[in-house]
Amino acid sequence: MKQLPRSFYLAPDVVVLARELLGKVIATTIDGRHTSAIITETEAYAGERDRASHAYGGRRTARTEVMYAQGGTAYVYLCYGIHHLFNVVTNQRDVPHAVLIRAAVPFAGVPIMQDRLGRDPGGLLKGPGVVSKALGIRTAQSGTDLTTGPIRILDATNKIDLRHVKFGPRIGVDYAGADALLPYRSMIDPDLLK
Repeated sequence: MKQLPRSFYLAPDVVVLARELLGKVIATTIDGRHTSAIITETEAYAGERDRASHAYGGRRTARTEVMYAQGGTAYVYLCYGIHHLFNVVTNQRDVPHAVLIRAAVPFAGVPIMQDRLGRDPGGLLKGPGVVSKALGIRTAQSGTDLTTGPIRILDATNKIDLRHVKFGPRIGVDYAGADALLPYRSMIDPDLLK
């Protein structure tokens, strides 16, 4: 499998890029332990114009500043004080687009995932907090480069036909009003990967 090049992350349409991440493999090397999983669900966040985005209205804080980095940067934030959520920063520098990785199928390092989760990961890592925990991703990796850092995304041979992708509204963003209803969540049935 080849690592995705920087140019992949610089695409201007975050919704299209979120869909194109389906079937790709997240590979991590954290604390000397290697794990990987195939992406099956994503959510796109369209920056300053998207009321569901942490960068809505041009908001720049210590936490969100990494969203303004060049595409191909990891954005990991803490949710509810417990869940580390992994996002892929996309687009050009100063355009704060990001894609949340919501679900994935374990690919390699399952015993390590089991140790991290305290249970068998099963056939699907469901929920962004579970994905990050299984892969060892924490806020310490926020701001790292996805082309040279401990988190990489690989182009697997899983070419996903658009006819098999389901679209829907994002989860947990009711505060975003009409933007909460946008079909920015992309999903594939994990069985397609068998």
